[in-house]
Amino acid sequence: MSAHKEEKLKSTLEAVSPGFMVDSGWLERHEVSRFLARKYVDRGWLERVTRGVFRRPAPGAGKSDTIDWKTCLLSIQHIMDYQVHIGGMTALALQGYSHYLPLGGNAPVWVYGEDIPNWLARLPLNAQLETRTTPLFSDPALGLTKDGSDAASTLPWDWQLRMSSPERAILEVMDELPGHESFHNLDMAFESLMTLRPRTLSALLHSCRKIKVTRLFFVFADRHNHPWRKRLDPQEFNLGSGDRALVRGGRIHPRYRIMVPEEFAITEAADGA
Repeated sequence: MSAHKEEKLKSTLEAVSPGFMVDSGWLERHEVSRFLARKYVDRGWLERVTRGVFRRPAPGAGKSDTIDWKTCLLSIQHIMDYQVHIGGMTALALQGYSHYLPLGGNAPVWVYGEDIPNWLARLPLNAQLETRTTPLFSDPALGLTKDGSDAASTLPWDWQLRMSSPERAILEVMDELPGHESFHNLDMAFESLMTLRPRTLSALLHSCRKIKVTRLFFVFADRHNHPWRKRLDPQEFNLGSGDRALVRGGRIHPRYRIMVPEEFAITEAADGA
């Protein structure tokens, strides 16, 4: 191998920690052609995971047929720099807000982003992914957790998953009612959200593109009446007009005019409303 190719290989491998992944687009941006990528695979320096996706082998680990979903998402976020994040119920569970929500087994992992790579669905992950590419908020970065780690200078065990804050995650969950989430699970999750930040909630509600989600938020906020509720005035937000149908056989909420299961339409005056 020429000195130039050896240097290119060295810089490529240094950027990809053992066990982590890159795609062909990332390799090409680092001047590794498809022909050269095949050579790296033939010599065992990279493993082909699926068409256009490669993993750097971990010494002594052996080749596994299953990929850990967290390793996959960390690779996507910190190495390949796709603007995707973990959200919804997954983000709430990872941040300790929902003790009854399991991660693993049949629990899906919720992934959001406008540029989710199309090869993600082909990977043999150890969890089912649910992906959403249509933005719920006009500001796509609003309410995401901050991660100060730098893939160029830190080790992968210092990396953090980019995910929705609890304020954003609960609104993402509401967007899945009633087809992909249940009122019961959402009600249980909302019960634990006693320390949400009203300023962050306000910014997210102003940025929210769906009237359904904004109305549902206040249905649950009034129902649980956490201390932060009195800091939010529903009249400051766009609640639209007219009744909205959401579930069959339910009841129109008397204040927020959206059809919900009957038990969620029973209201009391909220403090400060």
